[in-house]
Amino acid sequence: MLTTVLAGLVSGFSLIVAIGAQNAFVLRQGVARDHIGVVVAICALSDLALIVAGVVGVGALVESHPTVLRVFTLGGAAYLVWFGVRSLLAARTPKALVAGTATAKGSAVLTALALTWLNPHVYLDTVLMLGNLSASHGPTGRWWFGLGAGVASVGWFTALGYAARLASRWFARPRTWQVLDIGIGVVMLTLAAFLLRGAV
Repeated sequence: MLTTVLAGLVSGFSLIVAIGAQNAFVLRQGVARDHIGVVVAICALSDLALIVAGVVGVGALVESHPTVLRVFTLGGAAYLVWFGVRSLLAARTPKALVAGTATAKGSAVLTALALTWLNPHVYLDTVLMLGNLSASHGPTGRWWFGLGAGVASVGWFTALGYAARLASRWFARPRTWQVLDIGIGVVMLTLAAFLLRGAV
């Protein structure tokens, strides 16, 4: 049982730690101390829901409906382009970090949901890949595997969001905040390009 949980933990971390749009957004919100509790909760709970979907076998459904995945790919790419351009435009006017509520709560919630559920890689990695890996542990073991993956997800988003607050003093300088915005913008646009290349 413990071995299966650890296998899920390692697999979950290996898939979620990679730099991506969702992680970049959580990092930015954490540094800004901007609705970070809500953002972390949305990302972690969404990931848990996707892990459960993979464990119960929804991955096969995703794999057999490429048109649905294509719609998510195009929608996700469009959102990434918008977010990336917005970050690059924000970098044009350097500003110091203002902790608290820099953006509307509704906007933070919408972005967290969009970067999670409109990302086709979420369905390929979390639902399909983790689902297939969990199935190899048998009818009972797959749930222990899913538990390990779930712990990895919750632990990662919590650490990323709240540990980022420790770096907030460095972002009191406008230039540092500008570099972060440029970096996030580049990541978002690069990911959008990869999505679109795979969709055509």
